[in-house]
Amino acid sequence: MALGGAAGGGGHVRGRRRARKRPLSEINVTPLVDVMLVLLIIFMISAPLLTTGVEVELPKTEASAVDVSQEPVTVSIDKDGGIYVADGLVAWERLVERVSQEASEGSRETPVFVRADGRAPYQAVARVMARLSGAGFTKLNLITDTSASGAEG
Repeated sequence: MALGGAAGGGGHVRGRRRARKRPLSEINVTPLVDVMLVLLIIFMISAPLLTTGVEVELPKTEASAVDVSQEPVTVSIDKDGGIYVADGLVAWERLVERVSQEASEGSRETPVFVRADGRAPYQAVARVMARLSGAGFTKLNLITDTSASGAEG
C-alpha cells in the first residue's frame, strides 16, 4: 500500500516540491507615485517664484483675478519709478519697442500686465499706461495684490 497507494500520497507530493518560478507580471507603482508626488510638490512651490522678476510691493485691492488665455507681457515699475519689461530695466524711450518684442508675434492684442510698487510715483504708472495705450496696446491690466489678509480698510 505504501508503494503505489493513495493513502501516503508520496508520488503526488513529490511533484509539488519543485515550485516553478513565474516572472512577476505586476508592476509596483508605489515608488512611481511617491516620486511623482514629490515632483508635484516641488513644482507647486517653485512655480510662483518663476513668475515674478522684479521685487515690488503691490497695492492691496479687492478686485477679482484676470482670466488670460494668451501669455502676457509684464511691465514692472519699482518704488523709484524704474521701468522693467520682463526682468530687464528699460529706458523710457525704448518702452514700446521692448514691449512689442516681448509680445507674441508683435501683436498689439497681447495682454500687458503693469505691476507697480505701491510706493511708486503715480505719475510713473500713469505715464507707462498712457504710453502703451497710445502705442495701440488695448489689453492693459493693472496688477494688484488681492489677498484678503493684506487688505486695509
